[in-house]
Amino acid sequence: MDDTRSRQVIIAGAGIAGLTAALAFSERGYLVRLFEQAPRLEAAGAGIQLSPNATRILRQLGVLDRLLPAAVQPEAVVLKDAAALRELARVPLGEAAERRWEAPYLVAHRADLQDALMARLTEQPDISLVTGARVGSIAAGARHITATAEIAGKTVEASGFLLIGADGVWSTIRGLDPSGRNGSGRNGVSAPGKVSSQFSGELAWRATIGADSAAGEAFAAVGAAGCVTAFLHPGFHLVAYPVSGGTAFNLVAFTRGEIIAEGWSGHADPNILASAMRGTAAALARLAEDAGPWAAWPVHTVDQRQPWTTPAGIALIGDAAHAMTPFAAQGAAMAIEDAATLAGFVAASPADLAGALAAWEKMRRRRVAQVARRGAVNHLAWHASGPVAVARNLFLKLRSPEKLAADLDWLYGWRVPESSDNSARHQL
Repeated sequence: MDDTRSRQVIIAGAGIAGLTAALAFSERGYLVRLFEQAPRLEAAGAGIQLSPNATRILRQLGVLDRLLPAAVQPEAVVLKDAAALRELARVPLGEAAERRWEAPYLVAHRADLQDALMARLTEQPDISLVTGARVGSIAAGARHITATAEIAGKTVEASGFLLIGADGVWSTIRGLDPSGRNGSGRNGVSAPGKVSSQFSGELAWRATIGADSAAGEAFAAVGAAGCVTAFLHPGFHLVAYPVSGGTAFNLVAFTRGEIIAEGWSGHADPNILASAMRGTAAALARLAEDAGPWAAWPVHTVDQRQPWTTPAGIALIGDAAHAMTPFAAQGAAMAIEDAATLAGFVAASPADLAGALAAWEKMRRRRVAQVARRGAVNHLAWHASGPVAVARNLFLKLRSPEKLAADLDWLYGWRVPESSDNSARHQL
């Protein structure tokens, strides 16, 4: 195996997961070929929450300073009753978050995060990015894996020791067979997981409004200034926060709904959202009306029981491996954690790729499962009604802001395992 292939990582997908993985591997001395099927990079969705477990990694990769000018550091997460607009709880962020978790909690537009990642990536000569390139097949050899991509009608091959599928919830890599045949691959090696994503039954309704617009003024009247505000209701919940340096607000509401076309932005009957918001405060209903039209996004998940890696040298990260509902606001953070830890584990065991991938997957499964459970608990609590809602409100009333923050230490205080990261740095 020539030196280039022995040091080259191939990544499919240039979203948050793929760009972070490219930087993490480049930092450890690897060559990176990054393929993105879109003709140009465009950030899907709108706003994004980046908790300290993610921003700590972005800082280590030299990305955070590039993001800060466009990001907002909210003072708190504030939970409000959607009907009475009464504050139920407040989790302190801002400077308190930096002191407690030693990294900032930020909210930003996805495009701003992508721009920051790209700005850092262009400084790395060992990373090559090709857009308009869809990986259509893969083949596993004895000590390398080859990806074949279609670019403007031409076929291009890239070989390396590791292929990373960072191509999102509708991943192509997840279903490809390394042998080029259906069923098991060469020598019994199969693709990481040949399962499709599943519609969760939830629709996400997104809107971005200018701070000085009528909708922005409507939000200022009901939201918590400079905070992430979550309005809770049995039929829906709405999360809103400032983005783009505070010049705009990102709004996302979640309701039950029927499946719509797969994609990051689709069309659904706006009456679904209007119906879910019945019984809410008039000012909040007015905000929803002023903020329209809303783009609907079907929330899909991926069965986390499928394999994320193969001994042949394939790894899935981010939504390609474990897309989950967004109720813990950790989708991007899990992708960033995946990327950084995968690079660390691989670099720490250069002579045993299969063992490194297996150990990485075992470690990440525990973490991702815990985060998914937290999201499920949040969804249950935020959509509670009747006696359950009364019990929730009493619990939140008795819980101090400091204790609510302490409840998140396991999540926001998490760090890349030193055993892998430090070992990786000593190896290179």
